Amino acid sequence: MKKKIAFNTLGCKLNLNETDSLVSDFHKSGYDIVSSNEQADVYIINTCTVTNKSDRKSRNIINRARNKINNPVVLVTGCFAENSKEYLERFDDITYVIDNKRKSQIFSIIDAHFNGEILKPDELKSGVFDFSTAETSLHTRSMIKIQDGCDKFCSYCIIPYVRGRAQSRPYKDILKNIKSILTCEYKEIVLTGINMGSYNYEGTNFSTLLEMILELDGDFRVRISSLEPEGIDPLFISLMSHPKMCRNLHICLQSGSDRILKLMNRDYTIDNFKTSIQKIKEVCSNFNFTTDIIVGFPGETNDDFKKSCEMLIETGFSHVHTFPYSVRTGTKAAKIDNHINSKLKAERSSIIRSLSEVNKKKYRESFIGKKQRILIEKIVQNQAEGFGEHYIPVKFSGTGLIPNSFCEVLITGIEDGNNPVLLAEPVIRYNNL
Repeated sequence: MKKKIAFNTLGCKLNLNETDSLVSDFHKSGYDIVSSNEQADVYIINTCTVTNKSDRKSRNIINRARNKINNPVVLVTGCFAENSKEYLERFDDITYVIDNKRKSQIFSIIDAHFNGEILKPDELKSGVFDFSTAETSLHTRSMIKIQDGCDKFCSYCIIPYVRGRAQSRPYKDILKNIKSILTCEYKEIVLTGINMGSYNYEGTNFSTLLEMILELDGDFRVRISSLEPEGIDPLFISLMSHPKMCRNLHICLQSGSDRILKLMNRDYTIDNFKTSIQKIKEVCSNFNFTTDIIVGFPGETNDDFKKSCEMLIETGFSHVHTFPYSVRTGTKAAKIDNHINSKLKAERSSIIRSLSEVNKKKYRESFIGKKQRILIEKIVQNQAEGFGEHYIPVKFSGTGLIPNSFCEVLITGIEDGNNPVLLAEPVIRYNNL
């Protein structure tokens, strides 16, 4: 009988990319990929540790796997496994704890396990770019890992300690990977990394790499998962108007106060940030910007918080990932005085989320009466759902619609709710793209 294997992935798109690669490895070797809610022979949990909340989610999912009947193999990997390895190894019902640099070897470890062989994970080859091409994915788009690690050491962040120093994947390998993915009929390429703006391989920086990718043959589009402000240069700005480029960028702000940014060890100013936003808007006026905000950073005053709110209103971010500051042991921020109490952090988080919801609805309403080229994700009873080039969810009905194809639509309305979806009607459908 086929062995059943289930995956749980938390955190960043880099984790999602790595999980997709592992899914392909197991699928090609005859394993049956099942939902994590089902009974399986193996549960692989790819964890996150960016906040205390991430740690709790990781522990909860691990515990659910440990409590499954029939004593399944439980393998824990990812950043929580890296940061809490000794804690996890105390549990006899956790079979393997695998660090990030050996995550690509998970298929070999599990396959050997069922063949009665013993592989010691610490003796296996390590390499953060040794993942195979994700030909079989849990998603309709394909994520491409171009970079890993970070040298920035923001004062609140534990990621450089669990992912290691910045490393750039050879650009020839990236281009080869993308060409291979395009033959598997993927229509959207999502570039991922811990700090992609720091990409530099043999003199090729991130913007030059992006230009190479956009010039590849084929009808596909490119999206950037997340970028730090310092990764934006004149070439990057000019590429935002390229026909294959999604008009969407998640650019990490964290605070609207220069004083707090300095305490965070962020190497840009609010003026720098605004200038980059403005230059991209000059190239593409309705560009979709989203961001991260940390509220309640140690020493954040009412005035500092007010500046963050003003920045959100002025810039018009269509969505804000709001994070109450979370103490990470071992980081510089943990030693800063004047920590903010949980109640105030919750209040400030609520205000940011309310501003974000207003911005989101206003931005999405601006598309009513305009056309969008939609990549169809799924179809249920002749109703298609997908995302436009500005990465906004759209619904529309029609006959003969095909998943994973492009369709040009006219935006006719918007649904109510916290995550309003645009409503549309087809204009032109591209059947064979």
